[in-house]
Amino acid sequence: MRVFVTGASGLIGRALSASLLASGHEVLALSRRGAAAELAAGVRCVRGDPAVPGPWLDDLATCDACVNLAGESLAGGRWTVARKRDIRASRVDATRTLTRRIAEGGPSVLVSGSAIGIYGDRGDEELDESSPPGGDFLAGVAREWEEAAAPAARRARVVLVRTGIVLARGGGALPKLAQPFRLYAGGPLGGGDFWQSWIHIDDEVGLLRLALEDARVSGPLVATAPGPVRNREFASALSRVLRRPSALPTPAFAIRAAIGEMADVVLASQRVLPRKALSLGYAFRWPALEPALRDLLG
Repeated sequence: MRVFVTGASGLIGRALSASLLASGHEVLALSRRGAAAELAAGVRCVRGDPAVPGPWLDDLATCDACVNLAGESLAGGRWTVARKRDIRASRVDATRTLTRRIAEGGPSVLVSGSAIGIYGDRGDEELDESSPPGGDFLAGVAREWEEAAAPAARRARVVLVRTGIVLARGGGALPKLAQPFRLYAGGPLGGGDFWQSWIHIDDEVGLLRLALEDARVSGPLVATAPGPVRNREFASALSRVLRRPSALPTPAFAIRAAIGEMADVVLASQRVLPRKALSLGYAFRWPALEPALRDLLG
């Protein structure tokens, strides 16, 4: 299978590309800078901006499938008006460009990124693929992001992968979450009561592969482990794995003062369950948090 990947230089994109190559698939990766060094070894680099039509669309048309992971980092700085505009455009505009081409011909499968941020802050409510979206900024972006992929469904199977907090060794959220504990300054955030839905990078790749390769999968697909935890449980697990105390909670007001509106994402309670993946028989390698942290943090 020949797979076209946007966002291939990111944490998830690199891991997915390496997995596909190891299975004998061919990977073409779209890069704004055309920097092959940023990609997994063996990936063919295609230069272009996913939000801007160009010659790269001809390469897309030669592929069997497309995985769309493009998007500005949410943690790249305070959410100013300009940053919020970039966060939205990098997801929605890029997806629209892809889907217009796929609707005309080319890949028969589109696996498009999304996020559990689509649910907003939902307290203790159990959420899955059938749950309605929330009403905050990030929920609105995710809803538009998914809607932008819809036109491709006229001729392709479309899967919308709603990813939670991805835990990995080489980047993403885990190093930032672990650092205060390494400095003996770790603890719960706010009151620690909110739910966090996480996933090990191995299972994130596994679910993306499921979306690509299993014709039964279409529409929303939650990519979180089946064991969401409250933030205080997350802090306790980090404490045990790193053998550091978990006695210094960070007040919510301090988080809001430090990062502004982005605190709404950090402190949002999202108890999300991967019911579709489980119903399809996907076997999680890392269903529980503490073993996943031990694997990643050693």
